[in-house]
Amino acid sequence: MKDYQEMAREVSASAAALRKGIPDEMAGFAGMGRGAYAPGVLSTKTKELIALALCVASRCDGCVAYHAKRVSDLGASREEVLETIGVAIQMGGGPSMVYGGEALRAFDAFQLQPVAGE
Repeated sequence: MKDYQEMAREVSASAAALRKGIPDEMAGFAGMGRGAYAPGVLSTKTKELIALALCVASRCDGCVAYHAKRVSDLGASREEVLETIGVAIQMGGGPSMVYGGEALRAFDAFQLQPVAGE
């Protein structure tokens, strides 16, 4: 079984190392993220649910862990996550179904036990 909380910590640690090594590039990436996730017509939570669906479709473990944590932190319900996964599966077929299960397990991991230090 994957440890999604540890995986989310590793993603954050990797990002920190990249910010130190390539600060200009990472500042640009961070700026794009601030703009993309800023509330507008769509809420930040809705945008993070979209990101989670894209993680499922692209089959990225670290992305699933990171965005599952974000939607958990933003108060998404399990039902919202399940509907999001359903759309991702419809768009991505069998491989997305496999990662949909991973995304649900990741979300559940953050609901059951907050990440240490937060």
